[in-house]
Amino acid sequence: MDADDNDWLTLPQAANLMRMTKAAIAQLRYRGVGPKFYRLSAKTILYKRSEVTAWMESRACTRTNDVLASN
Repeated sequence: MDADDNDWLTLPQAANLMRMTKAAIAQLRYRGVGPKFYRLSAKTILYKRSEVTAWMESRACTRTNDVLASN
């Protein structure tokens, strides 16, 4: 099955796609610097695949000493 850009991802799926831990993504949410997320309930958080991918692409660097603005 091909991944659809409009797919909804659970936190574990988003973590897998981003190659990050769930705790690291939680810190991004807390700091307001991660991809947009959707809180459906107190325990349910979803991400759109296209928004996670766009956020990852926005973090591209061209040199090893490039500074990420939203760290």
